[in-house]
Amino acid sequence: MAPEVAITFTVDDGLEWYASSDFAKRGFCKGCGSSLFYKIHAEDYVAIAAGCLDESNDLHIGKHIFVKDKGDYYEITDDAPQIQRF
Repeated sequence: MAPEVAITFTVDDGLEWYASSDFAKRGFCKGCGSSLFYKIHAEDYVAIAAGCLDESNDLHIGKHIFVKDKGDYYEITDDAPQIQRF
């Protein structure tokens, strides 16, 4: 996650936002449909998909969300907080 005011796009002509619910929107590539960002309207930060970053060496898991809905084939083995619903 990053504060919304700290994010700068050098090129955004391929970026599209979609209101995926009444409380949040998703940013995605309008060329291929890849999900890139998630923004809750009432929050001042943007969640960024780690896979869209060129360098991610300093990233760490801050929390697991929607744990109640995870598949039973997933095992969470770290100490990050587990949020049942977001």
